[in-house]
Amino acid sequence: MALQCGIVGLPNVGKSTLFNCLSNAKAQAANFPFCTIEPNVGVITVPDERLVELARIDNPKKVIPTTIEIVDIAGLVKGASKGEGLGNKFLANIRNTDAIIHVLRCFDNGNITHVDGSVNPVRDKEIIDTELMIKDLETVDSRLAKVQKQAQTGGDKNAKRQYEVLVKYKEALESGKAARTVELDKEERKTVSDLNLLTDKPVLYVCNVDEASAVSGNAYVEAVREAIRDENAELLIVAAATEADIAELESFEEREAFLADVGLKESGVSRLIKAAYRLLDLQTYFTTGPDESRAWTFTKGTKAPQAAGIIHTDFERGFIRAEVIKYDDYIALGSEKACREAGKIAIEGKEYVVQDGDIMHFLFNV
Repeated sequence: MALQCGIVGLPNVGKSTLFNCLSNAKAQAANFPFCTIEPNVGVITVPDERLVELARIDNPKKVIPTTIEIVDIAGLVKGASKGEGLGNKFLANIRNTDAIIHVLRCFDNGNITHVDGSVNPVRDKEIIDTELMIKDLETVDSRLAKVQKQAQTGGDKNAKRQYEVLVKYKEALESGKAARTVELDKEERKTVSDLNLLTDKPVLYVCNVDEASAVSGNAYVEAVREAIRDENAELLIVAAATEADIAELESFEEREAFLADVGLKESGVSRLIKAAYRLLDLQTYFTTGPDESRAWTFTKGTKAPQAAGIIHTDFERGFIRAEVIKYDDYIALGSEKACREAGKIAIEGKEYVVQDGDIMHFLFNV
């Protein structure tokens, strides 16, 4: 499941520092790997203490965590929607991602020049929002021109529904609101699923602060929090420069001591990866045994046959049933055998909705 989050922001806000920290995510993720596909794309493991515990119990030959892709997208400038700077490439790269990590500079430092001359994260956010909204408005207007006649003169119900949704988007965008603020039901969303609007993607705002503000934030962070109050978006406070220092430490003990000194229980990089995972509405189920303990990514609400299909299409095609052990039971009892003897293995059919943390064994016949 190759899902991508794109890191965006103005130049010199800390995007690349953050991406480079993520490239050393093994330092915060129990030595799980990081690899580079291209210079600006990294496959990053999702830290999950549950997988570590399962591996501790089963001592498997292999431990395979779940992953997401993080893309460092070139800094945007005013006029990107009209092709300024790397505008067209920037917008195309965002369009290819599933979610956006929007980095905002929330620290003062006279040695780091701000592209607009002063630190104002709300203004910076609005610059990028405006460029994305302009591009989305072009997309919506183009589609409206195609479906308007069908919707108003023909009997095409789908065109009529699509037209109504497009008008909602147009009104929101023209009033300076992101497409994600438009409330749509499942049927409405289905009619425009191919639009792939930039401001409809889920977004995580990362406030890049100095070390002194790493725990509780600062006035800049509070201004951003207020600005996104009605946006249905998540906010995370990270001190990228501090994370870079943590990433350079060799041992787990040194990193833990550093975090304690700063007042953090968990690194910002680890929190960011987990937040990005949640942002995509993803959850994890596990398979475990002497050969392999492995985490599998699925979208929240997935039923058992489709979850089985993530392992192999044959598992879904020939699905018979699933044996499910709850994570807490597995940890408490210490083995599949003990769970079976205690009656803690549930037999589930095709309508079972897989839950986060389930330990699954699929039975199938092709």
